[in-house]
Amino acid sequence: MVRFIMVLSLMVSLLGAYDSTIEIVKKIQKKQSISVVDSSNSSFLNKSKLLNLIVGDLKVTTNFNVKDGISNNPANISEKLALICDFKQNGSGISANITVKNSSKKLYSKSYNISRNNRFAFLAHSIVVDLNNYLNLPKVDWMKRYIIFSKYTTSGNSSIVIADYTLTFQKTVVSGGLNIFPKWANKSQSAFYYTSYNGAEPTLYKVDVSSGSKSRIASSSGMIVCSDVSSDGSKLLLTMAPNDQADIYLYDVYSGSKTRLTTYNGIDVGGNFVDAGARIVFISNRLGYPNVFSKPLHGGKVSQMVYHGRNNSSCSTYGKYIVYSSRETNYAGNNTFNIYLISTRTDSIRKLTNSGKNMYPRFGTYGETVIFIKHMGSRSAIGVLRLNANRSFLFPLSIGKIQSIDW
Repeated sequence: MVRFIMVLSLMVSLLGAYDSTIEIVKKIQKKQSISVVDSSNSSFLNKSKLLNLIVGDLKVTTNFNVKDGISNNPANISEKLALICDFKQNGSGISANITVKNSSKKLYSKSYNISRNNRFAFLAHSIVVDLNNYLNLPKVDWMKRYIIFSKYTTSGNSSIVIADYTLTFQKTVVSGGLNIFPKWANKSQSAFYYTSYNGAEPTLYKVDVSSGSKSRIASSSGMIVCSDVSSDGSKLLLTMAPNDQADIYLYDVYSGSKTRLTTYNGIDVGGNFVDAGARIVFISNRLGYPNVFSKPLHGGKVSQMVYHGRNNSSCSTYGKYIVYSSRETNYAGNNTFNIYLISTRTDSIRKLTNSGKNMYPRFGTYGETVIFIKHMGSRSAIGVLRLNANRSFLFPLSIGKIQSIDW
């Protein structure tokens, strides 16, 4: 039981050569000035929030110089680009006509419709992503994706929530009891896995987002967590402790078979696929403290990946890259948790955050964006790191505390 508590505590806390991703800002581009203009003739619920969210999204792309505030005069545009928005309430939804102009001519226009007003955040994200793509700027399609997170509500209770990256839209999809470590089951985000501690044994479930139907995947007497899913969705990396020892297992979705990948007499948790699935990285206490290690998926020796820090807990991968959270002591003697980026093919290391408690980093779909959990006393926020621009943004959670995230 003592070992199980140690393992669970660790899991909850998971929270040389040229390398183009580790170089901070090498692709310097001339940013275009842009303003957001409201040409709507009517007002409706959430219109002001929608317009301000578009301004915020434009800033998060880091591809524009964005004028603060909303203009109401399309004829008085001083910026080189203007995004002119004509919104109307359409039953319980919103219709939008978007026109993009520069100082001399109209560039393009596009219409949008959403059926539910409360999903206005995704309307804003779609408008900005489409503008970004039209101008052939670095991809920000990740803005339209859902994030999923576990949120502590009261003692011994946590819910699973689906949201947009700014937390403007939120929908609770699992509640009642202790539900933690959600993980998307596929790239289309049509299903997810999560761990329930509400039965006789910790149990991994899969939930279909559209229908809400739930199916049991596996249970383990000690613990069970899905930490990564293969690119085709057919394989899972599970942390299990059936004999009071946490190890990494490979689970085949179609056959239900499990293969034990680590056999260390200690704690191995949080496996992630890396190098196109040929290897895994994971967190282990083999050095007497949590650190990042790797091994080939099938056989081969274990290798230490990080030689910095004394408590490196929680990692995520994209291609050949790894982000991880490391506990440090600042100048005042207080513990902080900062996020670092490394590659499996060089010795380069890049620090991504500088202060506070920054936990549980997760790569986005194109690898140039990382989200993480920022703990601020009794509150928490979603952090967004734009690697190529060396910029970060925070989106606080108003109620509850975030335990883990995925997107």
